[in-house]
Amino acid sequence: MTMTSRIETTVAAVHGLSSAEAAARLATDGPNAVATPPRRGILARTGRQLADPLVALLLAAGTVTAFLGDLPDTVIIVLVVVVNTVIGVVQEVRADTAIAALDRLAAPVARVVRDGRDRIVPAAQLVRGDHVRLEAGDVVPADLRLSEAQRATFDESALTGESVPVHRAAADTAGAGTVLTTGRAAGTVIHTGAASALGRISELVARTRPGPTPLQRRITGLGRILGVTAVLVSALFFAFGLLAGQPVTRMGITAVSLVVAAVPESLPAVVTLALALGARRMARTRAIPRRLHAVETLGSVTVIASDKTGTLTENRMAVRQAVTPDGARYTVSGAGYTPRGTITGPGGVAGPAPAALRELARDAALCNDAGLLPPAAGRAEWGAVGDPMEAALLALAGRCDLDPQAERAGAPRVAEQPFDQARRRMTTVHRLLDGRFLVITKGAPESLLRPGPDATLLAAAADLAVEGLRVLAVATALTEDLPDPAAPPPLRPAGLVGIGDPLRATARDTAAAFARSGVRLLLITGDHPGTATAIGRELGILEHGDAVARGDSGPLTGDRIAHTRVFARTQPEQKLDIVAALQQRGEVVAMTGDGVNDAPALRRADIGVAMGGGTEVARQAADLVLVDDNLGTVAAAIGEGRRIYDNIRRFLRYALSGGAAELIVMLAGPLLGMPLALLPAQLLWINLLTHGVPGVALGAEPAEADVARRPPRSPQESVLGAGLLGSILIGGVCVASVTLAAGTTAGALGLPWQSVMFLVLGLAQLGVALAVRARPAPGGGRNRWLIAAVAGCLLLQLAGVVAEPLRTLLGTQPLTAATMLACVVVAAVPGLALRLADRLHRAAGAPAAGGSSTPAPVPAAPGRKGAPHR
Repeated sequence: MTMTSRIETTVAAVHGLSSAEAAARLATDGPNAVATPPRRGILARTGRQLADPLVALLLAAGTVTAFLGDLPDTVIIVLVVVVNTVIGVVQEVRADTAIAALDRLAAPVARVVRDGRDRIVPAAQLVRGDHVRLEAGDVVPADLRLSEAQRATFDESALTGESVPVHRAAADTAGAGTVLTTGRAAGTVIHTGAASALGRISELVARTRPGPTPLQRRITGLGRILGVTAVLVSALFFAFGLLAGQPVTRMGITAVSLVVAAVPESLPAVVTLALALGARRMARTRAIPRRLHAVETLGSVTVIASDKTGTLTENRMAVRQAVTPDGARYTVSGAGYTPRGTITGPGGVAGPAPAALRELARDAALCNDAGLLPPAAGRAEWGAVGDPMEAALLALAGRCDLDPQAERAGAPRVAEQPFDQARRRMTTVHRLLDGRFLVITKGAPESLLRPGPDATLLAAAADLAVEGLRVLAVATALTEDLPDPAAPPPLRPAGLVGIGDPLRATARDTAAAFARSGVRLLLITGDHPGTATAIGRELGILEHGDAVARGDSGPLTGDRIAHTRVFARTQPEQKLDIVAALQQRGEVVAMTGDGVNDAPALRRADIGVAMGGGTEVARQAADLVLVDDNLGTVAAAIGEGRRIYDNIRRFLRYALSGGAAELIVMLAGPLLGMPLALLPAQLLWINLLTHGVPGVALGAEPAEADVARRPPRSPQESVLGAGLLGSILIGGVCVASVTLAAGTTAGALGLPWQSVMFLVLGLAQLGVALAVRARPAPGGGRNRWLIAAVAGCLLLQLAGVVAEPLRTLLGTQPLTAATMLACVVVAAVPGLALRLADRLHRAAGAPAAGGSSTPAPVPAAPGRKGAPHR
């Protein structure tokens, strides 16, 4: 600190700024608030939705049909476009609220010294040079240079990701957005607004815009291909018709009808329905998608980059290891601050705590200022009052079958020496029932233990530190007279406690589930490398000898990212770099987190997953919010995303097979002596029935049996890849062949061949819808909506040649019952053939073309090298 800043700090502490000076600085520097990026207007958002190639093609077709007076098809096209656009705009508006959440995180008011007296002012009005006072529980409203710090510890996990509260002394800095957990503090504001720690992260979030999801990229590419193909084929058909002497108007309407037939205009509706149903299912498992497309993106994920604190761990301090004076080491387990748990001894056998461990736990509970809150109304779990580490010591006492309150009543405190940062210890004196005094000191092992006599405990302390635990030593003495706690008598060691943020109970199973799905789990944390290493090994994603990348030892790029599973000492900017580098390597990245420091990476990832119990900033920056804070929910959601993608491919197989069949029939008909195989009205009627309700119902198909065991599809794979395009062409040829054969046979027999072709073409496409259904696991349920949709459309298709009003509208002729029955039998052939082919493919170990795009892998252990992840 310079001489000028020391003088400014002293003046601010005594008199504070004057109101006039504060107002002048506020006018110069601006308010103590993060900048809000400009919001897109409704028109801009709408234009962005309409710029999608598939939607643009539908709009063009709708314009032509409206010009030609084809009102029914125009209405259908416009309705699909409007619904899709409205849903897209609403989701985009909700996703753009991430920056606004930073304002809600900041302290709304602050206690400052102005004009020589304490005042409460809105946090937004703080300026550089203001003197701010803090009490336990206060959020730091701006970056401060501390001038006073009495037993001050700050929770910085929201900014740094470190779960252990940090002691701060006078002359240290306290960042905006951190929380004073114990003691009291005061300091001078040195940075406000965008210049503060919170503001710098805000700028990262503002500069980071999520790109299109894998599904959006695939659908965009498909739209371009379908658009070009449909227009070329329709133009070719229009030219051939004119050369054959057909009227211009009729050929124009027929050509537009072919465009509509070739383009699956129900695709946006199918995608929206599939995503909405997926979002609903995920909400039932307490996962709330904030962007519909994020639901499907989960199915494409190849890498999950997870924060540690609050995501894989409980974000609560707990005693995990204890060492008694004889060197015996005990493992302590239990949930949160619950004073119940399990003690496992050196032999790996669980049982009651021995006397030496109970004595250590009693001493740690007496030399302690914290308290525990039992569950109550509005609080389902045990909570901590005071320093989280001291609360963890009280939970240890409970797990050793001690009652901290009873122990304190039996040995009341009569003197104390508060924690001294310089000596790194705290001492208390207690009066025992026999009149003697018990002196207890707890602190850093190196300040309490001696290298010679206590070598065993010092070695144990070093081992615990390597495992990433915060180690405290406890030492005691018995005296006849009341001692001076500032100069206690010679002490004897009572033991060691290793404190850490324990792994969630479900974390190991979650890591194993990701491995079975072929998804690579990465751990990214701001914590110490030892802590990160210990957590990585507990999860099973890090083996002995594997390297841990450190953010404080150079840039995290290239091979360091490609071959690393655990990252320590990372800053928010580096998390962003890791996500970007993985994406550049072709990975689809999901990022999880709960702190402010995670927000930029959550925003940058293909899908950001926030813990519901984390900061509001993280929740607003994410695409998916886990209400139950359980990362295992993501493993289930991955299966849901894959189900959605399978259903989109299933719809494309069905719809594009029908479109291809219609194109083949219209192009091949003239070669077989049929000048116009089908009238425009007949084409549009078939298109309305087949691409409508049955197509949309395919979006609700259940998941395939192997959905959770197959590896993620390649991000570079086309939506028509993995054999789907070939299956579409085969299906289209099958449907077209039976249609043309039926028409030719009917013509030879003197039957109304055009009406026969109309009936067979429509019914055959409905049969394909039944053929491409999913094969769920036993008990997985069936999609009754598809059966109902197909049955309803079958009746409407038959009505097209039976009901007089429809015959007049469609230009069909009546058919006998025998002829209609023959049409139904012939139309069933393509669907039966496709279903049989799928069975044969599955029996041979290959996937069905319309379902999964890759075969299921052999499950591998989560930490084993070579586990599939692509």
